[in-house]
Amino acid sequence: MSELFGKSAFHMADVGGKIPSNRRALAMGRIFVGEHAFEHISAGTLPKGDVLKIAEMAGITGAKKTADIIPLCHPLPLEHVAIRLVLEPETHSVAVYALVACFDKTGVEMEALSAVNASLLTLYDLTKPVEPALTISDISLLLKEGGKKGHWIRPEGLPKEVAEFAKTPAAKPLQGVNCVVITLSDRAFNGTYKDLSGPALAQKLTDMGASITSQKVLPDDQQQLEKSLRELCNGNQVELIMTTGGTGLTARDITPEAISAVIEKPAPGFGEVLRSASARTISTAWLSRSIAGVCKQTLIVSLPGSPKAIGECLQIMSPFIGHAVRLASGKSHLGGGSK
Repeated sequence: MSELFGKSAFHMADVGGKIPSNRRALAMGRIFVGEHAFEHISAGTLPKGDVLKIAEMAGITGAKKTADIIPLCHPLPLEHVAIRLVLEPETHSVAVYALVACFDKTGVEMEALSAVNASLLTLYDLTKPVEPALTISDISLLLKEGGKKGHWIRPEGLPKEVAEFAKTPAAKPLQGVNCVVITLSDRAFNGTYKDLSGPALAQKLTDMGASITSQKVLPDDQQQLEKSLRELCNGNQVELIMTTGGTGLTARDITPEAISAVIEKPAPGFGEVLRSASARTISTAWLSRSIAGVCKQTLIVSLPGSPKAIGECLQIMSPFIGHAVRLASGKSHLGGGSK
């Protein structure tokens, strides 16, 4: 709808079509205060009180007020803000680290940077009575997570004080999982259409840590899909089977029927959450008949046949897919961060 307003000079980014995800950002900054002021900060003897505690509270407030002071930032429902101040005796400086998290459609990088700035300015304000020659520097984003780009760490790495935040076990929820990808498409099977969804699904699963042991293209034939699924599940060598395509309402969309005939334990929550989350951006998501369930010790999940939809669905499932695979397979050695 933004095109109705023409080429306006300013506008907030339109995030209406994005899928919400867990977002996290870590930022830092540093203030150099000199030897004399550093002694007062360390001893808590500055004229205005304990600067470290006040700066910590200011950082939390700064994160919460970001959208009020940066015009084009989206107001976000922050779920967590944490400030860490580290005294650095060798350089007579104080380093500020801010961690911010939320579940939303856009990231919290600016909130983390705003928190750092608020803490640093508070340190500056409370320290200047004893030392006016102060320098604020090194303000930078260290880490961000969530959204399409996933996990990002500053190229030079994280300082040792916050190095533990580089450990993101949830970023690879399917680590160690043997996975098979099956594309259901008459046209792709006959060679009249290049399969795009199967390779897209395989790549996304690989990015999540899975090992793709097989990738197949089958026609929209229920008996053939049932046979293939049973063969794969009988050997207990595959923990996860994901299909793409055949979940719609046409006469040839038989994927849900085939999976229903094979599974022993339905997992209706998969289809419910995929439809509910996707419908926030496209109303036709309610027409999808994606289902999931367990056969033997293998989890089977059906996804739509669109590469874009596949990416969105895997993003929605990422918080719980690893745990579901471990429960179904009974193999506690499988990786992943969800517990």
